[in-house]
Amino acid sequence: MRSSVLILLLFLLFIIEGTILPWLIPNAWEMRIIPDLVFIVILFVTVYHHRHTALILGLSFGMLHDVVFYGRILGAHSFAMGLSAYLIGLIFQIPRAPLPLMMTVVLLGSLLEDSMLFAIYSVFNLSQQPYNWALLHHMLPTMLFHFAIGLLLYIPLRRQLELLKKETRKEEAA
Repeated sequence: MRSSVLILLLFLLFIIEGTILPWLIPNAWEMRIIPDLVFIVILFVTVYHHRHTALILGLSFGMLHDVVFYGRILGAHSFAMGLSAYLIGLIFQIPRAPLPLMMTVVLLGSLLEDSMLFAIYSVFNLSQQPYNWALLHHMLPTMLFHFAIGLLLYIPLRRQLELLKKETRKEEAA
C-alpha cells in the first residue's frame, strides 16, 4: 500500500513540477533553475529505503522527464537520474540519516545528476558552454533550490519511507 502511495506522490510531484512551479519561479531565474522534485524524493528513497528501488524509480521517471520535458535526447535524464540515485545509495546507506547528512545527499545528488547531463550533452555537442559556466549559472542555483525543497520535505518523507521500510520487512519476514 505504501509503495503505491510513493508512486502516486512521485506522479503528483511530476505534475506539479511541470504545471505549478514554472509560475512560482521568477522570470529572471526561469532559465537558471531546473526544479526536479521527483529526483529529490528519489534521493530520499535511495537513503531511507533501498538503492535498487531508487534506481528503478530514477530510470522510469527520468524517461518520463525525457519524453515530456526534454525531447532532445531520449534516455539522458533516465540514465542520469537512475545512475546518480544508485551511486548515492552506494555511498550513503544509513537507516536513520540525520538532517545535515540528508541535505548533503541532496546537494551531491543534484550536482552529480547535473554533471552527468552536462557530460552527455557535451558528448553529443548540444552544449557549447564550458563546465565552469554551467556550474555557476545552472548547477549551483538548482542545487540551492533542491536544498530548500529537501528541507521542506525532510520530515514527512523520512517518516513515510521509514514506515515503508518497516512494512517491507514485515512482508519479507512473513
